[in-house]
Amino acid sequence: MKRRSRLWLRIGLLLLVVTASALAVRQMRLNRDFTELPTAAARQSDFLVLVRCRGQLVARRSEQVVAPLVPDLQIVWLAPEGGLVKAGQVIIRFDPSKAEQDLREKNAALEQAQATLDQALAQGNITVEQDKLDLSTINYQSERARLEASKQSIVSAIQGQESAIDLGVAEEKVKLQHAGMALHDKATEARIASLTRLRDDAKFWVDITQRHIQAMEITSPLDGVINYSPNYSQGWLNAQSYKVGDHAVPGGVLAEVPDLSTLEVESKVDEVDRGRIAVDNDVLVHVDAFPEKVMKAKLVSITPLAEQNNEWPPTRSFKGYAKLESPDSRMRPGMNAGADVVQSKIPKAISIPAKALFTIAGKPVVYVKAENKYVPTPVTIQARNPDEIAVEGIAAGTLVALAEPPAEKK
Repeated sequence: MKRRSRLWLRIGLLLLVVTASALAVRQMRLNRDFTELPTAAARQSDFLVLVRCRGQLVARRSEQVVAPLVPDLQIVWLAPEGGLVKAGQVIIRFDPSKAEQDLREKNAALEQAQATLDQALAQGNITVEQDKLDLSTINYQSERARLEASKQSIVSAIQGQESAIDLGVAEEKVKLQHAGMALHDKATEARIASLTRLRDDAKFWVDITQRHIQAMEITSPLDGVINYSPNYSQGWLNAQSYKVGDHAVPGGVLAEVPDLSTLEVESKVDEVDRGRIAVDNDVLVHVDAFPEKVMKAKLVSITPLAEQNNEWPPTRSFKGYAKLESPDSRMRPGMNAGADVVQSKIPKAISIPAKALFTIAGKPVVYVKAENKYVPTPVTIQARNPDEIAVEGIAAGTLVALAEPPAEKK
């Protein structure tokens, strides 16, 4: 009996060892076949249903800086491009040496014209006084002849006739003197008018030249940032922004000053998304230059018609404009930006990354991590964004796989 008991004990120990070894081998095989996958935790929060758009920053208000209508404009100083400027601040200076030389010449011409006019006025006054003196002399002679003619009754007939003839000659001299005085007045008036016109013309050109000198400095029309226009004087292929030493075309656009306080996001809205958004929707703006910052905006307008772009292949899209609530001082027009238009909000929704959603037999599922395996769990989709999805069927904090398990793939 003792030998038999020992035999059964040995057999039991052997079976126990074999069973433990089999379980260990099975566990090792399970551990070897299990592949750790990247996971993410489902989170519960307000889910924003977004319509994602792309566009760029634009300024609602901007002013162009135009070159003055002055010949031979050469730039000698420019404000730094892209820098902030204030209204009334000098941003462009031109070389004034040519205009200053013209002003000296025009002033000399004006002084000469004024001197000639003054001389003509003095000569006219002399002529008037001389005519008055001659008229007084002739009037005296006429009165004397009239006095002699009045003696006809007491002198001989011959003397009376001579006195009458002298009186007639004296009266004709008076008429002739009046005619000469009128002719002198008209001539003096015409000469003075001509010289006055020449003086006014010289003064006009002096004033024009002074305004040209004043126009050699251009000031900013408003607060904003300065952006210089391309200079096409060397051809379209070699066009570069205006710089010191360039010659400007009178009346040409030299720069543009956008108002940074009126920055908006101009974005393209696909035709399929046009019916999902409306004016006054909230917008989340992501500027590519500042990826760490999300700015709030409000959708203020949408174009009524779709516009065709210049890209290839050509497409048609609407344009939406979102006004920033508090623009960043570092932002500039032309920067690329993304605009996420908030279509609606689902409170306290369970959201997962878009990569965590898969399909089995056409139904959406997620793979929930449970010990050494991933269990497919069916879910219901509430809303979908490009990066995340709102679902029902799992709890907050559940770890879901971001890749399909290899066994499921096989």
